[in-house]
Amino acid sequence: MSQSVIHLAASRGEANHGWLHSWHSFSFANYFNPDRMHFGALRVLNDDTVDAGQGFGTHPHDNMEIISIPLEGDLEHKDSMNNVAVIKNGDIQVMSAGTGIYHSEYNKSRENRVKFLQIWVFPNKKNVTPRYDQITLNAADRHNKLQQIVSPNPEDAGVWIHQDAWFHLGQFDGGVETEYKFKGANHGLYVFNLSGNIEVSGQQLFTRDGYGIWDTPSVTIKAIVPSEFLLMEVSMNI
Repeated sequence: MSQSVIHLAASRGEANHGWLHSWHSFSFANYFNPDRMHFGALRVLNDDTVDAGQGFGTHPHDNMEIISIPLEGDLEHKDSMNNVAVIKNGDIQVMSAGTGIYHSEYNKSRENRVKFLQIWVFPNKKNVTPRYDQITLNAADRHNKLQQIVSPNPEDAGVWIHQDAWFHLGQFDGGVETEYKFKGANHGLYVFNLSGNIEVSGQQLFTRDGYGIWDTPSVTIKAIVPSEFLLMEVSMNI
């Protein structure tokens, strides 16, 4: 029998630093909730808004897979691997921190804010050589279907990470329904509804609601109204 957990948007941890307004689905920084430490290998899901010209100064990471999905504006990235890049809506960025990296992220614009999802996934291999990648997605590939954006396989569509994890984006018109079949045993699916109203195997999700489900081979996803959502299938064994 399937098991599940619901994280309503308003129940997330909130951090407002003035230049940064962040909502944490799982414990992060000053937000600590023992019931929300992670969902399987999914450790962090931060919904960040950064003011114009502001950002995160250079800081370290190690042994974590870090995925950034810009939703609005331009985010400038610099790191200790000599990568300098600007990512915007339609792009996806991944870093395997491995043995250790330093990086910074700034809002490139002096006028407009930037919104992005910052996602951390526990790796299944420690102390790997750090790596960086980014791609530009075709938004048409998620209209009324699921667009794969993350997988464990370098040859697959999207970017890859050191973990049995598959991420998909969907942008569905109202009334569109699909079935998502899990790719691995002992996996769970965390659904983050970006906008609109969807139903996941009977569970209603509104804007920024999160829903985790496991011990089931598949789920049905239906858009009640035009909606955009992120699916994150991860191993529940860490």
